[in-house]
Amino acid sequence: MSKLGIGVIGCGNISTTYLTLVPLFKGIEVRAVADINPAAAQEKADEFNLRAQSVDELIRADDIDIVVNLTIPSAHFSTTRKILQAGKHAYSEKPLVLSVEEGQELSGLADKNDLRVGSAPDTFLGGAHQQARALIDKGALGDIVSGTAHVMSHGMEHWHPNPDFFFLPGAGPMLDIGPYYVTNLIQLIGPVKQVAALTSAASACRMITSEPRVGETIPVKTPTNIHALLEFEQGATVTLSTSWDVWAHRHENMELYGTNGSIYIPDPNFFGGDVELIDKDGTVLEKPSYEHPFSVPNMDQSDGKIANYRTAGLADMAQAIAQNRAIRCSMEMAVHAIDVMTSVLKSGEQKEFVTVNTTCERPAALSPYDAASLLAQG
Repeated sequence: MSKLGIGVIGCGNISTTYLTLVPLFKGIEVRAVADINPAAAQEKADEFNLRAQSVDELIRADDIDIVVNLTIPSAHFSTTRKILQAGKHAYSEKPLVLSVEEGQELSGLADKNDLRVGSAPDTFLGGAHQQARALIDKGALGDIVSGTAHVMSHGMEHWHPNPDFFFLPGAGPMLDIGPYYVTNLIQLIGPVKQVAALTSAASACRMITSEPRVGETIPVKTPTNIHALLEFEQGATVTLSTSWDVWAHRHENMELYGTNGSIYIPDPNFFGGDVELIDKDGTVLEKPSYEHPFSVPNMDQSDGKIANYRTAGLADMAQAIAQNRAIRCSMEMAVHAIDVMTSVLKSGEQKEFVTVNTTCERPAALSPYDAASLLAQG
């Protein structure tokens, strides 16, 4: 498979991850970067030996096949629409859009121009989450009846250099971190039917404690404390809590409960971790090693190595284009996840159940063999 040319729009914090990890995968090659701040684009271009262009130049470039949209969430829709109008495939950071209507417009534009759209998160392709998927698919838990998912901390202002947008409409813990959890639940047990939620915010403003803006205050314009109940089409009910108003807790990231046992699933924001399968009497039935390429630690952090294979979804998209098959990180699933999350926020405002009007297919599982086929050194 020949390499598809990748252009990246948005040279902020997350762009370093994409530009660092793309070389792990076959079939894709970053060739240019762009940003509304030309200096930011030039800095990334110099660091990664790429060319810096304006946004318009990049999306018109003949050697760019897929444009990766790493702009802030409020600009995702307009930027992806511009990419599609230029005749390029698009892959967006999460969330793909901020409303179902925006997603439907992009879907129609992509269909009209015979183009593909993919969207992060791709962490559900990680070895831990694919191991959980394999166990569920083979019936190890029986029927999934219920579950819990918790992602709670005290926000982004203590580490991110420019955390303002995290606390504006279109972000908050539900739309910023929630996509990892909702997407993983969809790939494990399917689409969501209806939701109910209570939402709040602990304070009207936040103080930045990270450099270089330590001491500045920023407004909070979106809920930062969300507790939701999701009813899935297959009948399961899952409690989902997303909050940036929690200093400490002891909740596990994700657990699913079936008629034959329970499964503990690690943080969907990451690719690796341990999966535990528990039987009816509390015995750990299965905690085996799972030989999956996206479980292998490959990135150093302050507390040790972790498995980080972000851009796997982009590589899968490139392969899907070449093979004329469905994308695992599909627009259909991304729009359904947005429907779920915005319905949660709507429920919090209206204090009533909200029906989720979209649906989607579960993406194809990513077996160890499939994962290896994406890697440059597979």
